[in-house]
Amino acid sequence: MKCFFPVLSCLAMLGVVLAQRQVAVQEGPLYRTEGSHITIWCNVSGFQGPSEQNFQWSIYLPTAPEREVQIVSTVDSSFPYAIYTQRVRSGKIYVERIQGDSALLHITDLQARDAGEYECYTPTTDERYFGSYSAKMNLMVIPDSLQTTAMPQTLHKVEQDPLELTCEVATDTVQHSHLSVAWLRQRGSEKPVEVIALSRDFMLHSSSEYAQRQSLGEVRLDKLGSSTFRLTVFHLQPSDQGEFYCEAAEWIQDPDGSWYAMTQKRSEGTMVTVQPTDKEFTVRLETEKRLYTMGEPVEFRCILEAQNIPDRYFAVSWAFNSSLIANMGPNAVPVLNSEFAHREARGQLKVAKESDNVFVLKIYHLRQEDSGKYNCRVTEREKTVTGEFIDKESKRPKNIPIIVLPITDEWVVKVPQNHQILPQGHLESSISVEVASNASIVLEGENLHFSCSIRTAGRPQGRFSVIWQLVDRLNRHSNIMWLDRDGTVQPGASYWERSSFGGIQMEQVQPNSFSLGIFNSRKEDEGQYECHVTEWVRAVDGEWQVVGERRASAPISITALETGFAVTAISRTPGVTYSDSFDLQCIIKPHYPARVPVSVTWRFQPVGTVEFHNLVTFTRDGGVQWGDRSSSFRTRTAIEKAESSNNVRLSISRASDTEAGKYQCVAELWRQNYNHSWTRLAERTSNLLEIRVLQPVTKLQVSKSKRTLTLVENKPIQLNCSVKSQTSQNSHFAVLWYVHKPSDADGKLILKTTHNSAFEYGTYAEEEGLRPRLQFERHVSGGLFSLTVQRAEVSDSGSYYCHVEEWLLSPNYAWYKLAEEVSGRTEVTVKQPDSRLKLSQVQGNLSVLETRQVQLECVVLNRTSAASQLVVEWFVWKPNHPEREAVAHLSREAVFCYGEQAAKNNLRGRLHLESPSSGVYRLFIENVAVQDSGTYSCHVEEWLPSPSGLWYKRAEDTAGQTAVTVMRPDAALQVDTGVPNATVFEKAAFQLDCSIVSRSSQDSRFAVAWYSLRTKAGANEGSPDLEDQEEGEEEDPTERTVLLSVGPDAVFGPEGSSWEGRLRFQRLSPLLYRLTVLQANPQDTGNYSCRVEEWLPSPQKDWYRLTEEESAPIGIRVLDTGSTLQSIICSNDALFYFVFFYPFPIFGILVITILLVRFKSRSSSKNLDGKNGVPLLWIKEPHLNYSPTCLEPPVLSIHPGAID
Repeated sequence: MKCFFPVLSCLAMLGVVLAQRQVAVQEGPLYRTEGSHITIWCNVSGFQGPSEQNFQWSIYLPTAPEREVQIVSTVDSSFPYAIYTQRVRSGKIYVERIQGDSALLHITDLQARDAGEYECYTPTTDERYFGSYSAKMNLMVIPDSLQTTAMPQTLHKVEQDPLELTCEVATDTVQHSHLSVAWLRQRGSEKPVEVIALSRDFMLHSSSEYAQRQSLGEVRLDKLGSSTFRLTVFHLQPSDQGEFYCEAAEWIQDPDGSWYAMTQKRSEGTMVTVQPTDKEFTVRLETEKRLYTMGEPVEFRCILEAQNIPDRYFAVSWAFNSSLIANMGPNAVPVLNSEFAHREARGQLKVAKESDNVFVLKIYHLRQEDSGKYNCRVTEREKTVTGEFIDKESKRPKNIPIIVLPITDEWVVKVPQNHQILPQGHLESSISVEVASNASIVLEGENLHFSCSIRTAGRPQGRFSVIWQLVDRLNRHSNIMWLDRDGTVQPGASYWERSSFGGIQMEQVQPNSFSLGIFNSRKEDEGQYECHVTEWVRAVDGEWQVVGERRASAPISITALETGFAVTAISRTPGVTYSDSFDLQCIIKPHYPARVPVSVTWRFQPVGTVEFHNLVTFTRDGGVQWGDRSSSFRTRTAIEKAESSNNVRLSISRASDTEAGKYQCVAELWRQNYNHSWTRLAERTSNLLEIRVLQPVTKLQVSKSKRTLTLVENKPIQLNCSVKSQTSQNSHFAVLWYVHKPSDADGKLILKTTHNSAFEYGTYAEEEGLRPRLQFERHVSGGLFSLTVQRAEVSDSGSYYCHVEEWLLSPNYAWYKLAEEVSGRTEVTVKQPDSRLKLSQVQGNLSVLETRQVQLECVVLNRTSAASQLVVEWFVWKPNHPEREAVAHLSREAVFCYGEQAAKNNLRGRLHLESPSSGVYRLFIENVAVQDSGTYSCHVEEWLPSPSGLWYKRAEDTAGQTAVTVMRPDAALQVDTGVPNATVFEKAAFQLDCSIVSRSSQDSRFAVAWYSLRTKAGANEGSPDLEDQEEGEEEDPTERTVLLSVGPDAVFGPEGSSWEGRLRFQRLSPLLYRLTVLQANPQDTGNYSCRVEEWLPSPQKDWYRLTEEESAPIGIRVLDTGSTLQSIICSNDALFYFVFFYPFPIFGILVITILLVRFKSRSSSKNLDGKNGVPLLWIKEPHLNYSPTCLEPPVLSIHPGAID
């Protein structure tokens, strides 16, 4: 239990802490742009009551930082001030509840006047006030200076063409901000796709659709200069079709560290259409047969069928029984796996690219294990700008199976060293030999065919062996091929390899006919071909013996291929214009048959260089190979080889500077060897051809007309630049705008728009701050350009002209300047608007009573501009003060200030300004005083905004004067005596009434005094001389003695000495005063009067005496009652004691006791009457003069100085 209460107290304290209300608002200052949508959050915590709290937003404007202007509330629809009511009702300002304790203030269309200090207030729902109930933050509203511009256009592209677009993004924000720029593509109603973007942190990124192409360099975003952003898409695809536009955002960092996009703008779009090319392709696999014998060769041909193959990239792979044989990329370099690489190294296998669309797999000596399924796969690849390849579509044909059979017979070849001839007398041979050939003179490379025919006189007696020999010009014999008597064919030693490739074949056509074929003849095959026949017969012992031999020959002459080989280059168009076409022909002599391959290479030396480089090669197998530096030619060059000759024509379209230079062709003569290898026999170089590419003749004409333009400042200056004629419909123009001032020698550049619509501001625009005021426009007609200088200033006056450059797109997509011309001048004069300010000159006179209201009206009959702002000031001329004094001042920001006169005459709080309509200003002076009198007038200054945003005073005027006279109310005080002349006995009381018949104001107060009127001594004695008489006329003969006076503040003056203790004052009503004189004596006889002063309050709450009035005299006569026994006794003290005191001591004591008791009882009743009767303000208990022997009524007297 000892710990229980401390714990409870701690928990109670904790509960108090947790229940403390805290209001938090978004940290400021926040910078936001005009026209943007802003949100400001506000949270409340630690509150009591319902979970849903209410929020009220107010603003303190910089012009009145202590004045609260209510904006919007979640609980009170009448909360907004009039300045915000319409925006709240229309939903442009509203509060969004996030939770019960959290809300967002939304301002959808931010205005410059919305800048200020914002306060979020939460009305209390707590049992007691504890914590904070509001929080404040600052909002700064800055102009939206972000500009995003791009030239709207429509582009028609072909697939794989490059695309290049530029966008100009600029801002003039003073605060530190970052820009983000993004290029987007949109098709119809589809959601825009981000192509590439530069974030505010200077990071490049793309959407998923373009991410891979961006990483490979296919999509680029480059910043050129300070404000130009260029999008480049190197190889367009059909999916890229759509509208391209750039979008920019300006970001600023808030105090909490987060980044906020103050404003966002998008440019006009460029419509891009992409014409697709046929990308389909087919693949087929071919071979001569399906059944082979070991050792035979086989060739597989993978044939690709597609459009525009030279401009596309394909990779080929060969497979055997699904196992990879080799890969060949677009560079045509085969890569074989380890097993087949060994066979390829020994010359038994070859993988090659025969032409752009034919790929070959050759196996020269088949093995039995080569039986199986063969196939090829073709994959299209796309080359990126970085040189890398991306796999696209892949296709393969059906498999081709082959069977390789083994060789069943074993051949034993015996080559005879010497032939043994039988001696004479034995059997003799009766054969004769004849050799024939297909031609005696052939061209190198043609096939040679020989036949050796054997004729016998009778029936053949045995068998024949045949040897073919070549006898060259040096009479050297070479064995070509030998067929023994058993039919075995054996090549000669020097022809063994050639025979193994099928280059030489010998066969027995008929029993007596033998042939020799030499394929792909060479120059060294020239000579005498002999057929040497030996006849064999079997002897008795079974051995074969030579019966005889015969021989015959045929001469062959072979012409070398390089004989007469020459090449000539010709062109019919040595000089062409941009975008024209020209042809170059390479003529080859002599005319070779189609089987003789000739490769032709066009070489090119650009203008200004000394080296030639290979442009394109038409290879010996009919393929086309482009040089490393021929990228600019590929899309515009066609190469064609004549079918009937080896002549090669090079056609170049859309000629440009790039194609200007010297051309020559190089021809190479090739021969295919028996082992399928190639040998270059000869090379010939042609003459030089110089091609000149000239720019087209310009037709540019710019309007030279002059004009004069006079306008008022703040109006736009419209400048036009008209192109009357242009060289081409595809011409682009760079327009440079200049201004020439009289003080300058040359014109100064304002703005330059390049041919690709990029903006570059000149030094004049930067120095004069023209950038935010310039607007450039190219009209739909294409030949009219406009420059608008918004919000013209007087300093903008000058002579303006444009300088036009005509640009054309060269065939290699490079822009070049063709011509330039200057327009006529426009003389611009900018002046300030004429002053039209006019005030009402009506004179006025006003007479008003104090404490009333005075209305002073200032009417503006006309003003220079509706956009002007007025400064209104009121002045007053006081009587006897020649200088005017300021009363009040209304600034052009509508801030009301008091003038110096307001402080002097306590006008603060009494001045009130209203403007019921535009140009009407009413100044009200409340509760006027006499010192407010004077002549009033208003003075108005008209201020106009300069185009730069600064305000200047354009005109001023003073209105007519109004004379104001403030008067005090007329005196209407009248006093009457309600008591007539009276006669009273001595010791009695008489009354003096003072009755106020009328008063000047209901707010009046009165001072009342009663006087005793006596004639001065000597007033009626003698007859004074003339001088004494004149003095007597000036003096009042009546002597006044004050009985009693009561001031306006109800303070009593001293009583007159003769009446001290005998006066009683009563106020019977607000206008009736009574003075009672008790115990009158004969000395009181005389005339009495009352004097009344009327006092009124001034507007400054001071009291002043307005008037005074005295009543008519009242005559009072007091009668003397004479001497009596009672009076004699009472007047003599000795007699009094003798008569009354000594005889009756006991009786006197008794009477005194009784009288004392009676006196106390009367005193008690008098006190009660005083509290319940006459107000104690005016009544005080009287003094009692009592005598035990004189039974007269007590005298009631009042002492004015004792009344509270």
